[in-house]
Amino acid sequence: MYWSSAAEFFAMGGYGLYVWGSFGVTAALMLVEPVLAARRHRKALQAAAVAQDWKEAAR
Repeated sequence: MYWSSAAEFFAMGGYGLYVWGSFGVTAALMLVEPVLAARRHRKALQAAAVAQDWKEAAR
């Protein structure tokens, strides 16, 4: 594929909104997912520590 200008490249033959929108959504999700995973991991570790403390207190 050959484009005569940068504007033509970004327009993608009239499908630019869909193409670049999908790239944008994918990039955003790839940035947010590790943050959310780290948060879930931290909460799981805290819950495990609380459960361990409760288990040791019951002895």
